[in-house]
Amino acid sequence: MGEARLPERLTTAEAAATLDRLRRALAAQPGGAFTVDAGGLRSFDSSAVALLLELRREAQRAGRSLSVTHWPPRLRDLVAAYGVQELLPA
Repeated sequence: MGEARLPERLTTAEAAATLDRLRRALAAQPGGAFTVDAGGLRSFDSSAVALLLELRREAQRAGRSLSVTHWPPRLRDLVAAYGVQELLPA
């Protein structure tokens, strides 16, 4: 099982570089669940939700699952506001 961490700041400005880093981590680690620790997030916008959805799609294409741990409450609220909590369960 692999694990990666989201950065402290994840807005539109950081999203592309963060997704690229997480894609590399996903590809470099063996199969099975890929876990992303969101506990370090302090400053973020809806880009964080979009990034997690894209990472989930990539994990599924690789036959893997995505798990997110240590959800900040505001990130859970954004996921619910966008109606994608079934895709990104907390």
